[in-house]
Amino acid sequence: MSEWWRDAVLYQVYPRSFADSNGDGVGDLAGITARLDHLAWLGVDGLWLSPVHPSPNADWGYDVADYVGVDPALGTLADLDALIAGADARGIRVLLDLVPNHTSVEHPWFVDARSSRDAPHRDWYVWADPKPDGAPPNNWVSGFLGPAWELDTRTDQSYLHHFLVEQADLNWWHDAVRDEFDRILRFWFDRGVAGFRIDVCHMIVKDRLLRDNPPLTGGEHWMDRLGGQRNEYNGCRPEVHDVLRRWRGVGDDYDPPRLFLGETHVFDVDQIVSFYGQGDELQLAFNFLFVFAPFEAAALRAVVEQAEAHLPAHATPCWTMGNHDVSRYVTRWCEGDPQRVRAALVLLLGLRGTAVLYYGDELGMPDTDVPADRLLDPVSARFQPFLNRDAARTPMPWNAEPGGGFTVPGVEPWLPVGDLGRCNVADQQADPNSTLHLTRDLLALRRALPALQRGAYATWPAPDGVWAWRRGEHVLVAVNLTGEPTRLPDVEGTVRVATDRARDGERVAGTLTLGPWAAAVLTLA
Repeated sequence: MSEWWRDAVLYQVYPRSFADSNGDGVGDLAGITARLDHLAWLGVDGLWLSPVHPSPNADWGYDVADYVGVDPALGTLADLDALIAGADARGIRVLLDLVPNHTSVEHPWFVDARSSRDAPHRDWYVWADPKPDGAPPNNWVSGFLGPAWELDTRTDQSYLHHFLVEQADLNWWHDAVRDEFDRILRFWFDRGVAGFRIDVCHMIVKDRLLRDNPPLTGGEHWMDRLGGQRNEYNGCRPEVHDVLRRWRGVGDDYDPPRLFLGETHVFDVDQIVSFYGQGDELQLAFNFLFVFAPFEAAALRAVVEQAEAHLPAHATPCWTMGNHDVSRYVTRWCEGDPQRVRAALVLLLGLRGTAVLYYGDELGMPDTDVPADRLLDPVSARFQPFLNRDAARTPMPWNAEPGGGFTVPGVEPWLPVGDLGRCNVADQQADPNSTLHLTRDLLALRRALPALQRGAYATWPAPDGVWAWRRGEHVLVAVNLTGEPTRLPDVEGTVRVATDRARDGERVAGTLTLGPWAAAVLTLA
């Protein structure tokens, strides 16, 4: 059980949007605890919580003001302990979000750091003098665009912030920072937390000399081109691996060992692979090439084949279709089409490795329209409609009643609910042909078939627009990502789960037919 995560399905919850237990319109920890039976019924292995720590919410929890506390809007430390205990009783492990790149400017460390150049916490952050003409210390660009530096007039130096100005970057060259995070890890591990998803894992250590980034070469992934420069000196520095090895050592002191899952937001497969180290760094690293690929067989297959070819034997791939920072897969990939949604779920859950579902994925939940006057995320307000993170963070629809079962009727939720009649848990749970039941049955099949747990991946010959692969020797997954029917020859076996549930149990003797946007998992004869 020490490597439980190798074939696990993790489930990400955005706590403010899952379930409101006290009727204030904001989801909370007690609400999640009250809904754990849904996750147990679904069959997930782990629960990843987006940040629950005290925060001024400039970036909705990703600006942490206390790493060992709980935000009062979400509950108390006792509520989190109860959630961990309730999940454990159902065989579900709990992961927290660790945000080590930066803190809120309201964190006591930074409040002290900006008070004086001689302050005890001054060197916990990255400071530099502006250039003689007043320009920023170097050319680094914030992930939200604009200079990554803010002049602080209290001490006439600039502090580094790779995201909002309210998020000051920590100085990971400083031993006191490393020691403090060791203590933070142990605090949570001692409380039963099974591991961490590490925010912007690849960026936490920056070039010690603060050198300018070089210009683009023209061969970068489109996501890497957004800042107009190659992030050579403020991302993927070799020293970040020292930090990850140190954390892995802390986690491995526990029984079972604790899990580290990295938000490795990079678009080069060799860089992704590097974060696994020699089996002594991350156990899992997100592959964002998959998330940002088009919903086309050739493109997605190429990402997976490349990962399979490069990952060493000790490394497990980690696949997801979305999270709190991007449009939901139902909208971004599937254009809201229920058939495409079902095909996407078969695709994700049929791959080798760890799968991560974002809350609502199991329902086929699309982006929710959030009017401009209801936007709360500053990034959404700035970049919509190109990027609207609020649209993917709206409340979980539990039923079709007013409030959607998320909050009590008559209370305005913190973000709007979507079309409750179209998509909610209660209606889909009552319908054995629903997307929810398809998801549950796919998870059950992963547990039932050893080949879907640890079986190797091997591409299976298929027509253009169709992606098929074998898992181990006796399981075939086939997904038609076109609007036309197709046929796969030389298939002998039994359909175990199909997007068309009427086909479950069907015997295939020679040719597998798939309708438009249809998919199936078979055991081979």
